[in-house]
Amino acid sequence: QVQLVDSGGGLVQSGGSLRLSCTASGRTFNGYAVGWFRQAPGKEREFVTAISRTGGSTNYADSVKGRFTISRDNAKNTVYLQMNSLKPEDTAVYYCAATWRRAGILVDLYEYDYWGQGTQVTVSS
Repeated sequence: QVQLVDSGGGLVQSGGSLRLSCTASGRTFNGYAVGWFRQAPGKEREFVTAISRTGGSTNYADSVKGRFTISRDNAKNTVYLQMNSLKPEDTAVYYCAATWRRAGILVDLYEYDYWGQGTQVTVSS
């Protein structure tokens, strides 16, 4: 079993940047597919981006494509989400998720077994 800790959220002005981290403990992370999701108040949790076990493949929601970048450092058991050109509509709690049961790029939140506690991102206009 793996435990995930999300960090790096905060308050930033529109157009600014943040880097989120998802750090795993309990098991080595390189056997896990990882994704980031977000949930704004009153809305359902939605897919943001995902990365394969090796980091060789990634996928992004259209709303963040070209602005967000997911990457991983398996030696540090950490997945990163670099967020640039932030917009007020990016405001949400961001969660990382992981699973070892499936490979590839997973966009459905129900495909993930482990979740971080979430980190708040607030973008002011």
